[in-house]
Amino acid sequence: MSSLTYDLTLAGLSVGSAAALTGIGLIVTYRATGVLNFAHGAIAMLCAYVLRQCVVGWGWPLWPAAAVTLLVFAPAVGVLLERFVFRPLAVLGDDPAQTLVASIGVFVLLVGGAALVWGQGARDDVPELVSASADPWGQLAVVLALAVGVAAVIRGTRFGRELRAVVDDRELAVLGGIDADRVAAAGWAFGSFTAGLTGVLLAPYVRLDPYGLPLLVMEVVAVAVAARMRSLPVAVVVALGIGVAQSQLTRLHPTGWGAPLLQAVGANLFVLALLVAALALPGIGTRDALPRPARARVTTPPGAWIVAVVLFLLPLGLAGSDLHTAVQVPALGVILLSLVVVTGRGGQISLGQAAYAGLGALFTALLAAGRFPGLPRLPELAALAVAVLLVAPLGLLTGWPAIRRHGLALALATFAVGVGVSRFVFAQPYATSGLSLGRPAGFDGDRAYYVLELALLAAALLATRALRRGRTGRALAAMRDHEPGAAAAGVRVPSLKLLAFVAGAALAALGGALLGMGLRAFDAGAYDPVRGLLWFAAVIVLGADSTLGALAAAALLVGLDAGARGGVAAALVGVLAVLLGRFPDGPHGALRAIGERLRTGARQRRATLTPLGARVRERLGRDRPGRDRPGASHPPPTAPPAPDRTPPPPPPHRAPSPPYRAPHRASFSSPPPPRTPLLTARRLRARYGGFTALDGVELSVGAGRVVAVVGPNGAGKSTLFHCLAGTLRPARGQVLLDGRDITRLPAPARTRLGVARTFQELAVFPSLTVAENVRVGAEQGRIVDPAAVERALALFGLDGTVRALPAAGLPTGTMRRVELARAFAGSPRVLLLDEPAAGLDTVEVASLARVLGALAAEGTALLVVEHDLDLVAGLADVVHVMAAGRIVASGPPDRVLDALAAQEANP
Repeated sequence: MSSLTYDLTLAGLSVGSAAALTGIGLIVTYRATGVLNFAHGAIAMLCAYVLRQCVVGWGWPLWPAAAVTLLVFAPAVGVLLERFVFRPLAVLGDDPAQTLVASIGVFVLLVGGAALVWGQGARDDVPELVSASADPWGQLAVVLALAVGVAAVIRGTRFGRELRAVVDDRELAVLGGIDADRVAAAGWAFGSFTAGLTGVLLAPYVRLDPYGLPLLVMEVVAVAVAARMRSLPVAVVVALGIGVAQSQLTRLHPTGWGAPLLQAVGANLFVLALLVAALALPGIGTRDALPRPARARVTTPPGAWIVAVVLFLLPLGLAGSDLHTAVQVPALGVILLSLVVVTGRGGQISLGQAAYAGLGALFTALLAAGRFPGLPRLPELAALAVAVLLVAPLGLLTGWPAIRRHGLALALATFAVGVGVSRFVFAQPYATSGLSLGRPAGFDGDRAYYVLELALLAAALLATRALRRGRTGRALAAMRDHEPGAAAAGVRVPSLKLLAFVAGAALAALGGALLGMGLRAFDAGAYDPVRGLLWFAAVIVLGADSTLGALAAAALLVGLDAGARGGVAAALVGVLAVLLGRFPDGPHGALRAIGERLRTGARQRRATLTPLGARVRERLGRDRPGRDRPGASHPPPTAPPAPDRTPPPPPPHRAPSPPYRAPHRASFSSPPPPRTPLLTARRLRARYGGFTALDGVELSVGAGRVVAVVGPNGAGKSTLFHCLAGTLRPARGQVLLDGRDITRLPAPARTRLGVARTFQELAVFPSLTVAENVRVGAEQGRIVDPAAVERALALFGLDGTVRALPAAGLPTGTMRRVELARAFAGSPRVLLLDEPAAGLDTVEVASLARVLGALAAEGTALLVVEHDLDLVAGLADVVHVMAAGRIVASGPPDRVLDALAAQEANP
């Protein structure tokens, strides 16, 4: 027994060492570039294929081939990826969403390229770099040496300091003289080297094909996630521990009804660890939670839909194998529509839709066969409907983590769910053995079944349109464009995320069941997690918020792989995805940009004349009556003045005061607060780690009063706003609204009670029009008034032609008015304005002051954080001065600001 234990331990150390290599490479790449390399497994697979090609195909000696593969080819792949894929994204601002898509695109491209070059079959002639019978101590020593060496470089060298600086703030590091590109290239080169080493070591003992090895390496990303993408020792210890434990569990042979599941868990501990790390541990990539800029959605021309309908009807005239292939397109189209709902409209990254599609097919097969526990045998069409209803609630598996996670953390959580379902359900005989999947009665033929698919596809399109239009669609778009702004507007963000994932799971289940019926069998390979990555990338590059783009992606994926060697579709989608750094708007944007460049070049060529042509044109211009002569001056046309829509000015206030700096503690006599303050803060205290942002802050705002908070940056003003608005719960203290304690209420609930806010950074929804932005505030506010939108648009001068324009690209002053109008449309009792004059010119600030004065005159309570003391002096009734998280002075504006001015003059 001791000999068996020793042998299993050695085997576990071998597997754990390979997993540790993966963890080291992922962590180094992430720390050097901020990118979680989803293509790590694909690079490992590619290097294994290259080594096999050198040794088996070209007859090279093993060790020279290994040296070329690991020391030349693998680092070169990393450097090329950094230079041509991820560096353009970093120049554009390193948008986490685009970086993630590009990483997945590289994965898809390499998988598709390998399938094209070497075929999709498994290879069993891969050369062994280390014999399976040899002790793993040498491999373990290499892993430990790499970990120690990398840690020493990161902590004790100049390059390590530069690496940490680039990850913390790339732009600041560049300004400090650091060559960020060199640091990133070195990180990618080392990460690709470790990936290649992992692939070369694992390939002889696992299935080497374009899909198996990449997915296996992706599963062990758990060790890097468990190490929080930072600690190399933790990654190595976790990898070795899981490897040994998984190996030791093979000696157990459980019995009973749960034995197959227990055996599956024992054989897939890395998958279980990935689920725990992605779902239970705190999410990584906190910077990914920042709202990313969105662009105005391009309207699909009606002619494009006509063409699409005609193309989808054409297969009805086909027969034989052509129609058998065509029946897969509507089914895949329904699956991709689920991504339009979840990702395109809701803005949530979902890499696990293949799992829900597979569950839809599996449940349909089980229900039709009478093998689903607790339910009788059902006809195929009824089984399809019941399967959709059963799978839809399972969307909470990915929807629930989405409530607290964003960006990279959410991508890992959804991918983990997809891999878990694939390994613990689809790959287990107890769930799928002996299953067949027939077609509904009356639709057994390909043509009749295709008609049924078209009908269900039309129903899915209508459901998707309902989720993309109207009140729900606007709320989803608001959440996608700016989640904090949507919450401040009253959108129930957690509930809306759950709705998006549940609806997406239902659509994916419907499409998956249709796909299985079309193939007349449940094929677990059709719902592999790698397929899910391919589907996600295809929808993103062809228009995530476009239903027509989803249909085009379905036709592309099915048509290319059916009419050519497998892997063409994946390679093409991968190419489009990795080009996102150069063409952020996708293929349509690239074509438009190329067309505009060609038109501009043609105009310039027409405008460029030879000296003889210029003299001829000048002569013709002089001789032709009524023509403009060169050098003639004409006054520029002037637009008619816009009607004055600003409200009447408020009563006069105090004169402005000069700029100030942070004061020492002072005491001023302040007027007594209103008898019944509308919003009250009592002894608010908030901390960030070890830093105290608020320390016992108290203030109150009454109806019709304007209270201003001023102070230097870092004084705690924004934290105070977060506590009052509900986006941050204070460690101590209370927030009262009209005497009611609302300290524990989230931001949407406070909005519906009448507390609205704006943001220092503009919080508009760029993909919505101006009127739709304002409508979101009216629909989510506490009062439903059909005239609220028009009233808000008119008050802020947005009821002209600008109302129909997308908010993306509008001037800063106009977007400020849009944000204020959205907040006002919900009929708030309290308005929290965080630097409303930021980015406005003098005229716009004067107009803003008149509007805010009118709102206060109508009884709205205003709390304003502002650096423009001219605006504060002319508007506020009471001014509070904050410094170091405390209110150090309070009183009327003239007395407080005059004292500050005197302190500025006599420091």
